[in-house]
Amino acid sequence: MPIPTFMKLALDEARAAKGRGEVPVGCVIVREGKVIARTGNRTLADRDPTAHAELLAIRQAASVLNSERLIDCDLYVTLEPCAMCAAAAAFARIRRVYFGASDPKGGAVENGVRFFSQATCHHRPEVYSGLDESECATLLRDFFAARR
Repeated sequence: MPIPTFMKLALDEARAAKGRGEVPVGCVIVREGKVIARTGNRTLADRDPTAHAELLAIRQAASVLNSERLIDCDLYVTLEPCAMCAAAAAFARIRRVYFGASDPKGGAVENGVRFFSQATCHHRPEVYSGLDESECATLLRDFFAARR
C-alpha cells in the first residue's frame, strides 16, 4: 500500500473515534508494507488519559511482534503527536513518523518541545508532516466546532 493509503486508514480510525465521541485521532502502524496495528483515541471509553491513538497502536504492534522494539515500523497518525506519544515512539524505536495536521498547542514534534530534537532523545525517527493535512485538520476542526 502506498503512503497515502496508510493515512487514509488512519483517517478511518479517526472517524470511528469521532463516532464514539472521542477526539478524532487515528493511528496505523506498518511494517514491511503491512498494517500491524490500527486504532483511534479511546481516552473516554477506557477512562484513561494515556489512551491516545499512538500509544494504543504502539501497544498493539508490540503485542503482534512480541517485542518492545518496533524496529522497521512506521507510524501514521492524523494529528501531530504530543510529548507523551512522541516519547513512546522514540522508546519503541519507530523508524518513521508520518502525521497529518499540525498541532500548535499540543504537538511536540514540529511544535512545542520538539521532542525528537532534544539532546535527551536517544532515538530520532524520520518525520514527515502534512499528509492529508487538510482532511485531518478539517475533521478535528469540525469536531470541536460541534462541541462548542
